[in-house]
Amino acid sequence: MMRKHIEILAYLNIVLGAITAFGGLVLAFVVAGSGLISGDETAMWVTSLIGGGLGFFIAAMGAVSILGGWGLLKRQEWARILIIILSILSLPAFPVGTALGAYGLWVLFSEEAKLEFNSHIQAGKSQGI
Repeated sequence: MMRKHIEILAYLNIVLGAITAFGGLVLAFVVAGSGLISGDETAMWVTSLIGGGLGFFIAAMGAVSILGGWGLLKRQEWARILIIILSILSLPAFPVGTALGAYGLWVLFSEEAKLEFNSHIQAGKSQGI
């Protein structure tokens, strides 16, 4: 049963990561573009720096979530650790982040999930991977 929860968690991270990455890119371009529209040189510089930096940081976090979700689907131990970290970091982002973070922690700290990832590691070692 936990196998299904791992897959659901992986897909949730992929979908929400894609939405976050897209939103970050939109934010970067909208904020930077608003400075260009103003015509003020200082505003252009400040909005480009702040909007671009913040937007690309948010987009990068979305990309990390996508990567972690993909790794969960492949039962990679590094992805389990990454999604645990992202789940903890998302807890304050009420309501969606809190729900996803709590669900992620519940799934990935369960004994069944630990066995699922350990059995995948053991299978890889026995195949020489």
